[in-house]
Amino acid sequence: MRKLCLWLCLWLPLTASALSIYTEDWPPVSFERGGAADGLAVDVVRAIQARIKDRTAVEVVPWARGYQSLLTTPDVMLFTVGRSEAREKLMTLLGPVAISQTLLLCRKGEAAALQALGAGILQRAVGAYRGSIFADAASSAGFVELDLAPTPQVAAQKLLSGRYDLWVDGGLVVSSILRDIHQSDDAVETVKVLDSLELYLAFSRGTSAAEIRRWRDGFAAIRADGTFRRLYAKWMPNLTPPAMLRQVGLTPAH
Repeated sequence: MRKLCLWLCLWLPLTASALSIYTEDWPPVSFERGGAADGLAVDVVRAIQARIKDRTAVEVVPWARGYQSLLTTPDVMLFTVGRSEAREKLMTLLGPVAISQTLLLCRKGEAAALQALGAGILQRAVGAYRGSIFADAASSAGFVELDLAPTPQVAAQKLLSGRYDLWVDGGLVVSSILRDIHQSDDAVETVKVLDSLELYLAFSRGTSAAEIRRWRDGFAAIRADGTFRRLYAKWMPNLTPPAMLRQVGLTPAH
């Protein structure tokens, strides 16, 4: 009986939260391998879950589906989500998990000619994946013709096949995207850095303050004990983890 009670005491606190947790296929930040979620941000989320005794499954879904759920359904957490002024009005953001430059890319050997266009470059078509903050960044920069692909990999393929001359995505993931489509890093080159983008865990409107506080406390704990730094050493050894933890955006529900 004592063994049974001990087993129950160890098991019972490990419960699923009210949240549905989604991420996207955006390696090496997040992706699916062998039927399970993996990547830097996935490891960060699971480390937080271990601290707050949560075992909710992380589902890898198409970005458009995950983002739509974030905007329309209470108790959804989606990661990683780029921070913007518009998004701060729609969700609560916790992080950053990572910081990535937003790069405007072209095929190798073509950057100089495109840069020489000056403002005329804004008339060239640019590819990005649908619903992404990278598409928003291209619009904000003044590009008038956007070609929206269902995935980053399709966007990269269309660039390299000549469907358009420019592609915008996050610098953290360009190498992985190119590997996915069997291309080397030097297949593309940078035309311009559009901005620096902070990437967060995002909680939908209607998620309780108590739930978000649990995640914030868990995130603070893995930063304090060195886990966050060790995960960076595993996945991105040449990068320094973000220095601060902040909560921005919507004030969560009580």
